[in-house]
Amino acid sequence: MTGPRRLTTADPGFEPAFAALLADRDEPVPGIAEAVRGIIAAVRAEGDAALIRYTERFDRVLLSPDRFALSEGEIAQAVSTVPADLAAAIDLAASRIEAFHRAQMPSDLATRDAAGVQLGLRWRPLDSVGLYVPGGKAAYPSSVLMNAIPARVAGVARIAMCVPCPDGVVNAAVIAAAQRAGVREIYRVGGAQAIAALAYGTETIAAVDRIVGPGNAYVAEAKRQVFGAVGIDAIAGPSEVLVIADATARPEWVAIDLLAQAEHDEAAQAVLVTPDRALAEAVAAAVERLLAELPRSAIARASWERHGAIIVTRDLDEAAEIANRLAPEHLELAVADPPALFAKIRHAGAAFLGPFAPEAVGDYVAGPNHVLPTARTARFASGLSVFDFLKRTTWIAADRSALAAIGPAAIRLAEAEGLDAHARSIALRLG
Repeated sequence: MTGPRRLTTADPGFEPAFAALLADRDEPVPGIAEAVRGIIAAVRAEGDAALIRYTERFDRVLLSPDRFALSEGEIAQAVSTVPADLAAAIDLAASRIEAFHRAQMPSDLATRDAAGVQLGLRWRPLDSVGLYVPGGKAAYPSSVLMNAIPARVAGVARIAMCVPCPDGVVNAAVIAAAQRAGVREIYRVGGAQAIAALAYGTETIAAVDRIVGPGNAYVAEAKRQVFGAVGIDAIAGPSEVLVIADATARPEWVAIDLLAQAEHDEAAQAVLVTPDRALAEAVAAAVERLLAELPRSAIARASWERHGAIIVTRDLDEAAEIANRLAPEHLELAVADPPALFAKIRHAGAAFLGPFAPEAVGDYVAGPNHVLPTARTARFASGLSVFDFLKRTTWIAADRSALAAIGPAAIRLAEAEGLDAHARSIALRLG
C-alpha cells in the first residue's frame, strides 16, 4: 500500500468502503485470549510464585516477593534523576489535571417529595484502585497522572501501581509522576500477570476494587477476563484521531496532528474528513514531507498506510455525521467556526476546538483526562473522570403518613407480580 484509504461520500461505492474502514478497528488478535487465561489461572493458583516466574520470563528480571515493591529509597533515587525542566512539566500537568477533576466532584442529593418521602443520593469513593502503567517500548508519565490524580481527588484511600521494568530498568519520569500524584505503593510487575494480581491478590499484593490504565493487547484482554471480579475502566484499543478541516486549516498543522496519533504504534488510526478536495491533497503531501523528519517515521508510516484515511465530503454537515458514525477517541475541529460544528457532534471521546487546541496538548497539560473510549465505544462510553472512582448510594426515609401515601400502589404492584411477602411487608406497617 502506498498511502491511506481515499474515500469520497459522493462515490457510489462509499458505503462498502466506509464499512470496511469501520471494521478495521474490530480485528481480534489471535491466540491472546487463551494465553491470558492461562496466566490468570496461574496467578490465582500460585500467587507470588507465578508473578516471579512470569516476570523473569517476560521482563528478564528475577524478583523475590520482598522486591516486588519499590522501596522509599528507590523511589527517591529515581525521582532525583529527573531533569528539573521535566519535573516542572510534570508538576504543571498535575496541577492542571487536579484542578479540572476537582471541578467535577458531585454533591450529595437530599429531597422531600410531595408525599413526604425523603429521598437522596450519596457519593463515596472506592476503597482501593489498581493503576497499570505500560513499560517496554515506551513509558508514559502522563498516563500515571491521568489515572492516579482523579482517584486521589475522588478520595480513594489506596492506589496500587504496577509498572513493568524490563531488564530491571525503572523509568524515573514514571516514578516521579507517581510521587507527584500521591502514589506510594509501586510494584515492578507488568503484563497480564499484574492485572491478575490486582484483581485477585497474591501473598504480597492485595486485591483492589477497580483497575485502570492502558496496556498492550495482553493487558487489555486480561482486564476483559477479570471484569466482574473487579471493576475496570475500559477495554482500550489502539489510539485514534479524526480531524475535520475546512479551507481555513493549515495543511501542515493538520498533517502533524494526524501523525501525532500515527506515531503511537502501527495499529493507531488517523483520519482526515474535509469537504475541500484541495486541502485533502495538500494534507496528504504534507504528511509525506513530515514523515521523513520523524524519529518514529517507520511506525507512523505503517499506521498511516494501513489504517489511515482521507474522506472527502459534500459539506461540513456531512463531515459531522461521518464523525458521529466513527465516534472517534479524539476529534479535532480545524474549521472556521468550531463551536457551531461541535454542536452537531454526538459521539466523541474528547473534542479539540480550533487550530490552537491540538490533541497533543490534551494528552499532557490541558486538564481533561486523556484516557478515552476507543474503537467507536464513544457511542456509549465516556473518558476517565472522578466518577470512575466514586459510587452512588441512594437512600429512602419515610414516616407512617408518607408510607400511607405511596404504599397502597406498591402493594397492588406486588400482588400483580405474585410476590405476597412484598405486599405484606408494606401492608403490616399500614395496619
